Amino acid sequence: MADDNLHRDRARELRRAQTDAEKKLWSRLRGGRLHGVRFQRQFPIGPFFADFCAPKEFLVIELDGSQHMDMLNRDMRRTRYLEGLGYRVVRFWDNDALGSTAEVIEKIGNLLKCPHPPRSERGGTSIPGRGAFRTSR
Repeated sequence: MADDNLHRDRARELRRAQTDAEKKLWSRLRGGRLHGVRFQRQFPIGPFFADFCAPKEFLVIELDGSQHMDMLNRDMRRTRYLEGLGYRVVRFWDNDALGSTAEVIEKIGNLLKCPHPPRSERGGTSIPGRGAFRTSR
């Protein structure tokens, strides 16, 4: 019970301290605005908080600022963990979310249109690279 309260409090704290990129993307994702899919912000998954998660679709959206350039190994471990639970993970740079919002939303929308295998067949389904325009790390 105490862990649940800590997770809830941490998620609230993260939602209150959202970045400009998170605010802009959330304005396009919230309330089922994208294909009727319900996203949640700072969604707890194991020891992590996904920036945005569509739990029913098993899709995680992560926004990365420049500090993530020094955290690529940590981000890869996090992605592998989420993939192991059956999530698809896609990462965008904050600059893409701010300056190319329509393209980011289009890419997310295209992912939501793609069939996702049953949970027992999931794993390793993340989108390679980061950002709407980048195809490798």
